[in-house]
Amino acid sequence: MKRLAAARGIEVLQPESLQRSDAVERVRAARPDALVVAAYGLILPQPLLDAGRHGALNIHASLLPRWRGAAPIQRALLAGDLETGISIMQMDAGLDTGPVLKQARTPIETADDAGTLHDRLAAIGADLIIEALRDVESGAAPEPQSKLGVTYARKIEKLEARLDWSRPAVELERTVRAFRPAPGASTRVDGAELKIWRARIADRSRLAPGEVGEGLIVGCGDGALGILELQRAGGRRLSAAEFLRGHPLPAGARFE
Repeated sequence: MKRLAAARGIEVLQPESLQRSDAVERVRAARPDALVVAAYGLILPQPLLDAGRHGALNIHASLLPRWRGAAPIQRALLAGDLETGISIMQMDAGLDTGPVLKQARTPIETADDAGTLHDRLAAIGADLIIEALRDVESGAAPEPQSKLGVTYARKIEKLEARLDWSRPAVELERTVRAFRPAPGASTRVDGAELKIWRARIADRSRLAPGEVGEGLIVGCGDGALGILELQRAGGRRLSAAEFLRGHPLPAGARFE
C-alpha cells in the first residue's frame, strides 16, 4: 500500500502512536468517508473510530464470532476447523465484537498451513472490502454478531510451538502446520534443537511418546507422527532421509 501510494503521489501518514491527538486530527482533516483496518494489532482510540462518516471497517481473518482476537488463522488450524473465512466488521470499542457487513468462506485443506491460509484470506479480504464499501455507500446496515459460538484467538506464545509428544499425533500435525512458516514447530534430540517443518500422521505403532522409530516415525500419546522435513539449529532444511544420512539416530533415541 505504501509503495503504491508513493508511486502515485498520495500522502502516507505513519504516526508513532495513534493515541496522539495530532495524528487523529490529521485523519479527520482528510474528511474520510470510512476507515479500513487490516492486520493492526492494537486497539484504536474511539476518536479515530469516529473519524469517518461511516466509521471504521476491519478485515478480520475468521468467520466471526468464531476466533475473535489476535491469531485467528493459527487458532483455526490448531483446532482442526474445516473452514474459515473473512469477516468485514464495523469496529466498536470491543475486541472484534462489532456488527458484520459481509463474510466469505473458504475450506481449510489438509495441506494448508498458516502461510497458505494467510495468503488466500488476504486475497479474499481485498475483494470483500471493496464490496463492503459499496454496500456501506448504498446504505446497507451491518448485522450484530451472534452470541453463540464465540471463541477467542489469543496471541500465540513461543512455548506453544514446542511439540509435546504426549499429545495425539493428529494435534501435533496441526501444530506443525499452524506454526509454518513462523516460528516453526520445535523439539530437541540429544540436546540439539530441531525445527519440524513438515509431518504426516503415521500408522499406529508401539513407540512410546517421543521415541524415534525407523524412517523418523515418532511415537505420540495417541498414534505416531512421520517427520518429512526438519532443520537443525544453524543448518538448512532437510528431508528425513537427508537428515538421517548426516545425523543417524541410534535405536532408542527420543525427541524431548
